[in-house]
Amino acid sequence: MEIGARQPAAAGQSDVIKDTTTANFAKDVLEASRSALVLVDFWAAWCGPCRQLTPILEKVVRSYNGKVRLVKLNVDEHPAIAGQLRVQSLPTVYAFRDGRPLDGFMGAQPESAVKAFIDRLIGEDSQADIEAFLQAAEETLEAGDLQQAAEMYAAILQEDRENVAALAGLAKCYLKSGDVARAEQTIALVPPDKHQSSAVASVVAALELAKKAGDTGDTADLEAKVNANPADHQARLDLALALAARGDKAGAVHHLLELYRRDRNWNEEAARKQLIQLFEAWGPKDPHTMEGRRKLSSLMFS
Repeated sequence: MEIGARQPAAAGQSDVIKDTTTANFAKDVLEASRSALVLVDFWAAWCGPCRQLTPILEKVVRSYNGKVRLVKLNVDEHPAIAGQLRVQSLPTVYAFRDGRPLDGFMGAQPESAVKAFIDRLIGEDSQADIEAFLQAAEETLEAGDLQQAAEMYAAILQEDRENVAALAGLAKCYLKSGDVARAEQTIALVPPDKHQSSAVASVVAALELAKKAGDTGDTADLEAKVNANPADHQARLDLALALAARGDKAGAVHHLLELYRRDRNWNEEAARKQLIQLFEAWGPKDPHTMEGRRKLSSLMFS
């Protein structure tokens, strides 16, 4: 799936430039702008600058291969629309998207200025599309469809290979599938100046947690050790990590809070630090994070 640019309607290259009338304006501009950026060129036959600008508009619009359309309106023959939009000088160009005017300019412009005007508006549209697609990918990941979510994040990275949210999301997909090595390779692609992103911090914390959990052993043996000796702090810490690795978030938080309650300074505040790492890995919206933070704060200030 291509993202980052609205898909043009199934129209040929000849349809990206047309003349319109007052009666056809709604169809040619307002409706058409729901599938592509539409420029409206308000002109008149007597206007010298109009004759300079129109060929430039046509050339630039054709270069976008259907992503942008040009609609020309002769204001002498069809003055009503120009009056409604308060066009006061010619030439005037308005850009429409989703049935409404976004921006515009007046007077003849060089080709470079016209292209910069279009690029800016397409860039805004592209970013909006990417944000919506990222949200959809995140919802897919939360629903447990790792394959589909990974494909969606990969599609975003085809458009923007340094997109931090997409890199973090793809790394989460690998991590949840058990492929720690590929998760590490993916998160390593994040530019150094963006490592402080909360999404990246969450993945890094989850990776560190996965590595720790791999060395903790079987939960049954650890539970037996803790039950036999509740003061065995190392066994309780290892049990919490093992439970977290199995997805038992409530159990992990319970044992770490209990360890903190028994000896908050043990092993340089290992219980508190491990709780913070869990909260980072799970994210701030996770109910276990919110409840765990509340209980930890209560213990810290009791």
